[in-house]
Amino acid sequence: MGLEEKLPNGIMLASLEKLVNWGRKNSLWPATFGLACCAIEMMTTGGPRYDIARFGMEAFRASPRQADLMIVAGRVTNKMAPVLRQIYDQMAEPRWVLAMGVCASSGGMFNNYAVVQGVDHIVPVDMYLPGCPPRPEMLIDAILKLHAKIGDEPINAARAAIRAQSGARTELIASTVKYAKK
Repeated sequence: MGLEEKLPNGIMLASLEKLVNWGRKNSLWPATFGLACCAIEMMTTGGPRYDIARFGMEAFRASPRQADLMIVAGRVTNKMAPVLRQIYDQMAEPRWVLAMGVCASSGGMFNNYAVVQGVDHIVPVDMYLPGCPPRPEMLIDAILKLHAKIGDEPINAARAAIRAQSGARTELIASTVKYAKK
């Protein structure tokens, strides 16, 4: 005999943290930061065949002040690194970064003086997406995993410290396993 049984239909109970995280994960607005061939795959994801509008991401934002997800698609050169950091700094909090492709994740095949060996040297990365170039399905899977991570984030520093101290982590399950027919 809980409170749920006494409430009329259409009333949902949840914690404030769950409601805030639900709003955050279902309204991600990505910033356009396509640097190489991975950017073509990122643009394809926004097209009608893959339609990331299902996840509330229908418009790639040109202004970093309107975006909260930066998808770094492609290799980052040392000349472009300060620009990437400036755009990241202009994004509103909370903000997330997805490194798309092996070049953004680790420098890829470009092991030379001009290419940054991983975008995590410039900005903190929340999700790495491997591949050269990764398929749009892989980007959608990474976005779904980022949704799961955002859904479990604490909304204040005290709760974040408790969560970090306990060692709790979000379990990231591949979409092929999570949504497989049983």
